[in-house]
Amino acid sequence: MGKTIKIGIIICDRYRRCAGGKCFRALREREGAFRRYEGMAVEVVGYTTCDGCPGGNVEYAVEEMKGNGAEKIHLATGLIVGYPPCPYIRNFSDYITEKYSLEVIYGTHPIPQKYFYMHGQLGTWDDANWQEIIHPTLSDEKTRLAYD
Repeated sequence: MGKTIKIGIIICDRYRRCAGGKCFRALREREGAFRRYEGMAVEVVGYTTCDGCPGGNVEYAVEEMKGNGAEKIHLATGLIVGYPPCPYIRNFSDYITEKYSLEVIYGTHPIPQKYFYMHGQLGTWDDANWQEIIHPTLSDEKTRLAYD
């Protein structure tokens, strides 16, 4: 393997007690938004919450992650699938990109089937902006069910 890619992960504060099981599993298996790292070495250099709406920790945590070598920041799948999805997710992406010149990737683990179904019923992700956001974490039904 070549150079190790260093990433940071920011999760939704609603899931602040999350131990990251689905994210780390998906990273290990190179599923969801982590498919992009197939065949590459990856190191997680930071994992934290946004600190709740409107995301005050994003300003400070990313600075620390970058100081630890982060090259990319993943905005975790929980920000996408929660009820309602994070209304600040695009703001976070724009801020991180502009202030820190880091690539931001929407999502971590594949969207679980139960959330895929419910947001489909609600029409949450029908507009083009949300289609772009959910794209990295879309997968087939078998994979979605495995993440329920």
